[in-house]
Amino acid sequence: MISRHLQFAAISLFLASAVCAQNSPRDAQELEHSGKLAEAAQVWRNVVKGNPKDAAAWASLGVDLSRLQHYQEAAEAYRKALALSPKLPGIQLNLGLAEFKSNNLPAAIPPLRAALATDPKSTQARTLLGLSCYGTGRFSEAAKHLAIALAADPSNAELHNVLAQSCLSAKQYHCALNEFSWILKRTPDSAAAHMLLGEALDGLGKTPEAIQEFQLAVKADPKAPDLHFGLGYLFWKLRRYDEAAQAFEAELSLDPENAQALAYLGDTEMHQGSPETALPLLQKATRLRDDLRVAYVDIGAILTQQKQYQDALTALRRAETLDPQQPDVHYRLGRLYQILGDTENAKRELAKVQQLQQRAEASIADKMSSHAASLEKQP
Repeated sequence: MISRHLQFAAISLFLASAVCAQNSPRDAQELEHSGKLAEAAQVWRNVVKGNPKDAAAWASLGVDLSRLQHYQEAAEAYRKALALSPKLPGIQLNLGLAEFKSNNLPAAIPPLRAALATDPKSTQARTLLGLSCYGTGRFSEAAKHLAIALAADPSNAELHNVLAQSCLSAKQYHCALNEFSWILKRTPDSAAAHMLLGEALDGLGKTPEAIQEFQLAVKADPKAPDLHFGLGYLFWKLRRYDEAAQAFEAELSLDPENAQALAYLGDTEMHQGSPETALPLLQKATRLRDDLRVAYVDIGAILTQQKQYQDALTALRRAETLDPQQPDVHYRLGRLYQILGDTENAKRELAKVQQLQQRAEASIADKMSSHAASLEKQP
């Protein structure tokens, strides 16, 4: 007579065999065809539990998890498949796509590069790689890949926008100019596009033409953030101080705490011979932001004139910390040290003035926030 324990063991073995039979790759595929992805994923989990070295099963699990939008779990499955079979077709692209969709862009870049190396004609891999590079600040690489991707899909407005932004951030101004011109043909009344085209023109040294684009942007949307500041900065670069002041004041009427507008309005007042008007503007700007070099240089100059030497020294040293390569701050420091009778430091600072060459003013693109989001909202 069979003991109760043996009977239980036999039943357990039978049930285990039945479960295994229901957890074959064919069962998972049938569930997939029926649209039962969650059930299929569970079957794949059981398959890899029984055979952890089945690379194809891990990859199939990743596919189902991706279709369920469980991207991080999918990425883990793809990595296990990749470790077991590095040459499994499509695995690098699938892994890159899963990381991209989970917004883990740094992790998406290596597998997407590998996928593109395997298949240089893959538009999907190249586009995803370009977008991932853009999202991680690798603007030159992004521009390279997106330009090639656009050749296969030249009417893709989103890619034109991201390529334009990439080129502008990479200071590839001719590329940016071409792309923003294309965008403007599609959306001629876009303030954001006019501003960005203006930034590209200014980067090419065409500041008067950049001003025209910013003026068109003002007509299209006079309340766009930073627009009047940008226009004022372009006027300021050309030493057209009256027009610059009007534009900075217009920005401040919309945003009274725009630190850059305050700083450059203060500097404009300095250039127009009104240091008493300039000082409170500059001081307010530095209270809002502590990285505005132009404000600290001007504060140092005004306080030196007012014989507030220690406060002037503090402001000028802050300006020097922000950009030690600009000779104007060393000149003002040298003169201040002369007034204070510090001959050694005065000689050192004035010697730096001779060593350094005044750099060109920063382009408007370095001063403006990105307007990509504004473009993306347009039809």
